[in-house]
Amino acid sequence: MREVAIIGIGQTPVGEHWEKSLRHLAHDAIGAAMRDAGIETADALYVGNMLSGELNGQEHLGALIADFSGLRGIEAMKVEAACGSGAAALRVGIMSVASGLNDIVLVCGIEKMTDAPGHVTTSALATAADQEYEVSQGISFVGLNALLMRRYMHEYGVSKEAFAGFTVNAHRNALTNPNAMFHSAVSEAAYARAGMIADPINLLDSSPVCDGAACVVLAPADRYRSRTQARILASAVAIDSLAVHDRRDPLVLDAAVISSQKAYAQARLTPVDIHLFELHDAFSIMSALSLEAAGFAPRGAGVQLAQHGEISLTGRIPISTMGGLKARGHPVGATGVYQVVEAVMQLTGRAGPNQVGGATVAMTQNIGGSGATVITHILGAV
Repeated sequence: MREVAIIGIGQTPVGEHWEKSLRHLAHDAIGAAMRDAGIETADALYVGNMLSGELNGQEHLGALIADFSGLRGIEAMKVEAACGSGAAALRVGIMSVASGLNDIVLVCGIEKMTDAPGHVTTSALATAADQEYEVSQGISFVGLNALLMRRYMHEYGVSKEAFAGFTVNAHRNALTNPNAMFHSAVSEAAYARAGMIADPINLLDSSPVCDGAACVVLAPADRYRSRTQARILASAVAIDSLAVHDRRDPLVLDAAVISSQKAYAQARLTPVDIHLFELHDAFSIMSALSLEAAGFAPRGAGVQLAQHGEISLTGRIPISTMGGLKARGHPVGATGVYQVVEAVMQLTGRAGPNQVGGATVAMTQNIGGSGATVITHILGAV
């Protein structure tokens, strides 16, 4: 297997892009990544997307986006793993390059969510859960996470206010990210006043509905050393049941535990070697559970990292360094690629005011559903 390098990155601002379609957003991210890599064509394109059929009436994205981006004739296909689709596409791209089947591979995450009415988007997002045993019973995706958060608070004696640090940190970091959706600071007092969506999850616990696209260019490291921006040290996937009630323990993301352990083993690293962690903070509760599953905190103590400032840019394990899903935004099928783009920015010293000092190893973790699919990547600086 060949070592895989990232030689180019590109992204669009996250927001409500009323004037742009799926193909235009993807085209912009792909073009930026290709210019960054100094390439004019590629062997393959893998598109991470969850909701194009449901919300945009458009499938067959591989061919659509490759053609619109001037890449007619190459291998191209869509990869789907719910909210983990971006990282799933990256995983396929890495396997393609590592195996020698392709040399230059584009991985683009794209989602256009804001054109549909809110209730339609909510229903579409619920397709990431178990239709027969969860959704048909009336549960929404935010409702599932609310149940997890309520159980966490009960099990560990944690107050609702204890989760505020995740939101405060994300919004603070998004202030200086020009591609973030939100550029306003959030205080603990504002968090406490936020309107409730599904008790105990309020508006400021939740990532927004939004649009965006991000892209990375993969290539064999030995052939493109002069252009290498980051090395892929590990790529690992694990699954759990879609239905939360079927899990061994609803407060342990077993797929995240397994995925993280596989990644650490591949990279020959441990949690203490990770300089920043771009986790899947779709809801505040997922931040706490992910930190625990990845080995950065014991069970029930993930929320304490936020309370004590250990997740800040200068903390023990910085997370959401460019705003995360909460404040940069969560265009679901694109999120996993945004995480990797931001990790590369950190490893190449291009994160500006958000730079984590001395960062040479970054970890990203993208989650599909409420923990059913977890994809972990570890990147190393050149």
